[in-house]
Amino acid sequence: MFRISSFGIRYLLMYIPPFNRVEDRGRIRQFIRTHGFASVISAGGEKPIASHLPVLWANDGSEWGTLRSHMARANPQWRDFESGKEILSIFHGPHAYISPSWYVMRRTVPTWNYAVVHIYGTPSLLDETALRQIVLDTTERYESAMAIPWKLPLTESEMSKMLKAIVGFSIKITHVEAKFKLGQNRSAEDQESMLRALQESERSGDRDLADFISEQHGGAME
Repeated sequence: MFRISSFGIRYLLMYIPPFNRVEDRGRIRQFIRTHGFASVISAGGEKPIASHLPVLWANDGSEWGTLRSHMARANPQWRDFESGKEILSIFHGPHAYISPSWYVMRRTVPTWNYAVVHIYGTPSLLDETALRQIVLDTTERYESAMAIPWKLPLTESEMSKMLKAIVGFSIKITHVEAKFKLGQNRSAEDQESMLRALQESERSGDRDLADFISEQHGGAME
């Protein structure tokens, strides 16, 4: 399936049934902030390369904004970013196996429910000043949730040495796809029964998915 984005770029999209597609930008941006550890995939060489990185979203006034991150200089993937060719970042949310035994109507097959956002964009390498800010912003983003936030103790000399070992980059977002597969195609009774089973499960991933479904303000129960 192909679609022409507002930027005039043609995309081969992931499969998303209409009832699983999310287009609300507020929900998508919140998802990116909450699930900020992404798989960044490029295909600048003979084979695709993927890195798994903390990625920050920033509002730059454009339609979708910009992503920012960094990786080890020893990681060869950043060389792909010099070409400016489009790359893909995948943000993964909670997911869980769904047993037919959790439904009221059990004559069906097992499935897997999950939430994911695919973001396409063009990468650019950043200078040391922008890289430093990424490191500071990433630290602040995650330390702010700690009971006693850690403060960066490095001297300027130590910080400069550390920055030489990593590469900073930004991604100008060109296209976004969001899929929340939460059982929306099932009856209200089946969805409620599935949610209870997830909530009562001993597996933490199941309970995480249950919390996510509940946070959607009834979106999975429509």
